Amino acid sequence: MTDGIEIRPATPADLDQVVDLLAAQLAEHDIPIARADLAFAAEGILRVPERGFVLLAVAREGAVAAACVSYSWTVERGGKVAWLDELYVVPARREHGIGNELLGRVIAAAAEDGCRTVELEVETSHARAEHLYRRHGFTDMPRRRWTRPLP
Repeated sequence: MTDGIEIRPATPADLDQVVDLLAAQLAEHDIPIARADLAFAAEGILRVPERGFVLLAVAREGAVAAACVSYSWTVERGGKVAWLDELYVVPARREHGIGNELLGRVIAAAAEDGCRTVELEVETSHARAEHLYRRHGFTDMPRRRWTRPLP
């Protein structure tokens, strides 16, 4: 526990808190998504553990941070991979070790679930996040991620 914060797995009962945190994260990065779509995706992970997991950092005032992880199966990594889709700490709680603790718990939970790697992406302008991930043993890859929306 960090600074009176409990880090625990989120459950379907936590959906509203999870969506609030993820919506704030995506808004900070100017990533548009309808709240209904975000809720659908989050609920899909919360209700089907084989898809991944969400960890919440909860203080007296409620949830103050979340980490959302999705699973995939890849040939390149030789099996199950954890994709750290989002890691978000509310601005008022940053720089107090919550993100560090949350990331450590993500790594431990992914290893316990049989993942071969934890992978993620970082915006090139987000040096603070890069520093956190490097401290936890992540290395950058000489690749760029591409995407194509489907109808």
